[in-house]
Amino acid sequence: MPLQNRVTPLSELIATPARGLVYGNRGCLHDDDGGIRRRWGVKRWIACRLEFRGWERGPLLQPGKFTELFFLDEATGFAAGHRPCALCRREDYVRFGELFPGPSGADAMDAQLHAERVDATTRERRLHDARLEDLPDGAFVLEAGDPWLVLGDELLRWTPAGYADRRPRPRGPATMITPPSLAEVLSADWEGAVPLLHPTARG
Repeated sequence: MPLQNRVTPLSELIATPARGLVYGNRGCLHDDDGGIRRRWGVKRWIACRLEFRGWERGPLLQPGKFTELFFLDEATGFAAGHRPCALCRREDYVRFGELFPGPSGADAMDAQLHAERVDATTRERRLHDARLEDLPDGAFVLEAGDPWLVLGDELLRWTPAGYADRRPRPRGPATMITPPSLAEVLSADWEGAVPLLHPTARG
């Protein structure tokens, strides 16, 4: 049975047999039986390489340990509100800090991102007003309840296994899922050590 540790662009945790290309965590979210009990445990939400120094990832969801999360690609991780890890992706982390539109340093960046992804009053997911023509490749918007990837002149519907249902990108107002600070990083043609886009995004 698949574990509930795949992350959607809306930062929801789902169980699916589909595999992701990016690894990460946001603290311990599960109980001793592996059931998900919270959406986050810390403000430090990171995205990592699948492999690093031969470290073993399993067994997953051990009692009292952080919850291992998996993302379709980095665009999904950015939409969910995760930034590059400072350990396994050191070069990415340094460049990310240079592009980040706010104070540098992990604590400051994480605090700014947390304010952009979570409503302080309701603790629900924050969404942001934007215009489709202004959004960079790799950003996500919400349409009819589904997350759609912005890529060139198209929008691509996200699924756990990849992208589907391409349609032309219109102009006009949109509900952006990706936190604004991470959308600005994407605007700088971000490319890191993990795949920005799943291969299904390219055709």
